[in-house]
Amino acid sequence: MIHSPRHILLPANPVFIAISLFAAFLLNLQPWGRLAFMPDFVALALVFWGIHQPRRVGIGIAFFMGLMMDVSDATLLGENALAYTLLSYFAITIHRRVLWFPLMKQALHVLPLLLFTQLVEMLIQMMINDKPFAWLFFMESFVAVALWPIATMLLLAPQRRAVDKDMNRPL
Repeated sequence: MIHSPRHILLPANPVFIAISLFAAFLLNLQPWGRLAFMPDFVALALVFWGIHQPRRVGIGIAFFMGLMMDVSDATLLGENALAYTLLSYFAITIHRRVLWFPLMKQALHVLPLLLFTQLVEMLIQMMINDKPFAWLFFMESFVAVALWPIATMLLLAPQRRAVDKDMNRPL
Protein backbone atom coordinates (compact mmCIF):
# COMPACT_ATOMS: atom_id res chain seq x y z
CA MET A 1 0.00 0.00 0.00
CA ILE A 2 1.25 3.47 -0.79
CA HIS A 3 0.45 5.20 2.48
CA SER A 4 1.68 2.54 4.84
CA PRO A 5 3.67 3.79 7.84
CA ARG A 6 6.80 2.06 6.50
CA HIS A 7 7.16 4.56 3.68
CA ILE A 8 8.61 7.94 4.52
CA LEU A 9 8.56 10.25 1.55
CA LEU A 10 11.41 12.53 0.60
CA PRO A 11 10.62 16.22 0.14
CA ALA A 12 9.13 17.01 -3.25
CA ASN A 13 11.57 18.51 -5.70
CA PRO A 14 10.24 21.86 -6.99
CA VAL A 15 11.70 21.13 -10.42
CA PHE A 16 9.76 17.85 -10.58
CA ILE A 17 6.58 19.65 -9.56
CA ALA A 18 7.09 22.22 -12.32
CA ILE A 19 7.84 19.50 -14.89
CA SER A 20 4.72 17.56 -13.90
CA LEU A 21 2.52 20.65 -14.23
CA PHE A 22 4.08 21.47 -17.60
CA ALA A 23 3.57 17.87 -18.76
CA ALA A 24 -0.09 18.06 -17.68
CA PHE A 25 -0.41 21.30 -19.65
CA LEU A 26 1.11 19.64 -22.71
CA LEU A 27 -1.30 16.71 -22.38
CA ASN A 28 -4.20 19.16 -22.36
CA LEU A 29 -2.85 20.76 -25.55
CA GLN A 30 -3.07 17.51 -27.50
CA PRO A 31 -5.82 17.37 -30.14
CA TRP A 32 -7.57 14.53 -28.32
CA GLY A 33 -7.44 16.56 -25.08
CA ARG A 34 -10.87 18.11 -25.41
CA LEU A 35 -12.90 15.01 -26.20
CA ALA A 36 -15.74 14.30 -23.81
CA PHE A 37 -14.02 11.44 -22.01
CA MET A 38 -10.49 12.90 -21.79
CA PRO A 39 -9.67 14.27 -18.34
CA ASP A 40 -8.35 17.71 -17.59
CA PHE A 41 -4.78 16.75 -16.74
CA VAL A 42 -3.93 20.19 -15.36
CA ALA A 43 -6.84 20.00 -12.93
CA LEU A 44 -5.76 16.49 -11.90
CA ALA A 45 -2.17 17.65 -11.33
CA LEU A 46 -3.31 20.72 -9.40
CA VAL A 47 -5.51 18.62 -7.13
CA PHE A 48 -2.70 16.15 -6.55
CA TRP A 49 -0.11 18.79 -5.67
CA GLY A 50 -2.67 20.79 -3.69
CA ILE A 51 -3.29 17.74 -1.53
CA HIS A 52 0.30 16.49 -1.29
CA GLN A 53 2.27 19.77 -1.37
CA PRO A 54 -0.12 22.60 -0.40
CA ARG A 55 2.70 24.98 0.52
CA ARG A 56 4.48 24.61 -2.81
CA VAL A 57 1.55 24.50 -5.21
CA GLY A 58 -1.05 26.97 -4.13
CA ILE A 59 -3.72 29.23 -5.48
CA GLY A 60 -1.27 31.47 -7.34
CA ILE A 61 0.12 28.61 -9.40
CA ALA A 62 -3.42 27.38 -10.05
CA PHE A 63 -4.39 30.85 -11.28
CA PHE A 64 -1.34 30.97 -13.57
CA MET A 65 -2.07 27.50 -14.98
CA GLY A 66 -5.69 28.57 -15.53
CA LEU A 67 -4.59 31.64 -17.47
CA MET A 68 -2.32 29.45 -19.60
CA MET A 69 -5.24 27.11 -20.32
CA ASP A 70 -7.50 30.08 -21.11
CA VAL A 71 -5.02 31.37 -23.67
CA SER A 72 -4.38 27.95 -25.18
CA ASP A 73 -8.09 27.06 -25.41
CA ALA A 74 -9.04 30.56 -26.63
CA THR A 75 -11.75 30.73 -23.97
CA LEU A 76 -12.89 33.69 -21.96
CA LEU A 77 -9.84 35.01 -20.12
CA GLY A 78 -10.21 33.95 -16.52
CA GLU A 79 -12.64 31.07 -17.00
CA ASN A 80 -10.17 28.29 -16.29
CA ALA A 81 -8.25 30.56 -13.94
CA LEU A 82 -11.32 30.93 -11.72
CA ALA A 83 -12.13 27.23 -11.86
CA TYR A 84 -8.55 26.15 -11.08
CA THR A 85 -8.24 28.70 -8.29
CA LEU A 86 -11.38 27.36 -6.61
CA LEU A 87 -10.18 23.81 -7.21
CA SER A 88 -6.83 24.55 -5.60
CA TYR A 89 -8.46 26.31 -2.65
CA PHE A 90 -10.75 23.39 -1.89
CA ALA A 91 -7.96 20.83 -2.41
CA ILE A 92 -5.76 22.69 0.06
CA THR A 93 -8.68 22.94 2.47
CA ILE A 94 -9.21 19.17 2.60
CA HIS A 95 -5.62 18.03 2.12
CA ARG A 96 -5.10 16.75 5.67
CA ARG A 97 -8.28 14.71 5.63
CA VAL A 98 -7.72 13.15 2.22
CA LEU A 99 -4.24 11.85 3.03
CA TRP A 100 -5.62 9.61 5.79
CA PHE A 101 -7.56 7.50 3.31
CA PRO A 102 -6.40 4.79 0.90
CA LEU A 103 -6.18 5.68 -2.77
CA MET A 104 -9.68 4.66 -3.81
CA LYS A 105 -11.28 6.67 -1.02
CA GLN A 106 -9.01 9.58 -1.87
CA ALA A 107 -10.42 9.40 -5.38
CA LEU A 108 -13.94 9.68 -3.94
CA HIS A 109 -12.86 12.87 -2.15
CA VAL A 110 -11.32 14.25 -5.33
CA LEU A 111 -14.41 13.58 -7.47
CA PRO A 112 -16.56 16.42 -6.02
CA LEU A 113 -13.67 18.85 -6.47
CA LEU A 114 -13.29 17.98 -10.15
CA LEU A 115 -17.05 18.02 -10.72
CA PHE A 116 -17.28 21.44 -9.07
CA THR A 117 -14.51 22.73 -11.34
CA GLN A 118 -16.38 21.53 -14.39
CA LEU A 119 -19.61 23.00 -13.07
CA VAL A 120 -17.97 26.42 -12.74
CA GLU A 121 -16.62 26.18 -16.29
CA MET A 122 -20.00 25.05 -17.60
CA LEU A 123 -21.89 27.86 -15.84
CA ILE A 124 -19.51 30.46 -17.26
CA GLN A 125 -19.92 28.98 -20.74
CA MET A 126 -23.71 28.99 -20.35
CA MET A 127 -23.72 32.65 -19.28
CA ILE A 128 -21.39 33.83 -22.04
CA ASN A 129 -22.17 31.62 -25.04
CA ASP A 130 -25.58 30.15 -24.26
CA LYS A 131 -23.84 26.79 -24.63
CA PRO A 132 -26.32 23.94 -24.06
CA PHE A 133 -25.97 21.75 -21.00
CA ALA A 134 -24.71 18.23 -21.65
CA TRP A 135 -24.28 15.47 -19.09
CA LEU A 136 -21.45 13.99 -21.14
CA PHE A 137 -19.44 17.09 -20.22
CA PHE A 138 -18.98 15.70 -16.68
CA MET A 139 -17.56 12.40 -17.93
CA GLU A 140 -14.00 13.73 -17.83
CA SER A 141 -14.16 14.07 -14.03
CA PHE A 142 -15.00 10.39 -13.67
CA VAL A 143 -12.15 9.42 -15.98
CA ALA A 144 -9.77 11.65 -13.99
CA VAL A 145 -10.87 9.97 -10.77
CA ALA A 146 -10.20 6.59 -12.38
CA LEU A 147 -6.69 7.84 -13.17
CA TRP A 148 -6.10 9.10 -9.61
CA PRO A 149 -4.27 5.95 -8.39
CA ILE A 150 -2.00 5.95 -11.46
CA ALA A 151 -1.29 9.66 -11.13
CA THR A 152 -0.52 9.22 -7.44
CA MET A 153 1.91 6.40 -8.08
CA LEU A 154 3.67 8.31 -10.87
CA LEU A 155 3.89 11.63 -9.07
CA LEU A 156 4.98 10.16 -5.73
CA ALA A 157 7.58 7.83 -7.28
CA PRO A 158 10.52 10.28 -7.03
CA GLN A 159 9.75 10.92 -3.36
CA ARG A 160 9.87 7.32 -2.21
CA ARG A 161 12.78 6.19 -0.13
CA ALA A 162 14.70 3.05 -0.94
CA VAL A 163 13.11 -0.07 0.53
CA ASP A 164 16.47 -1.62 1.40
CA LYS A 165 18.13 0.06 4.33
CA ASP A 166 21.64 1.39 4.04
CA MET A 167 23.46 1.36 7.36
CA ASN A 168 25.59 4.35 6.28
CA ARG A 169 22.61 6.65 5.85
CA PRO A 170 21.09 8.22 8.97
CA LEU A 171 17.46 7.83 7.81
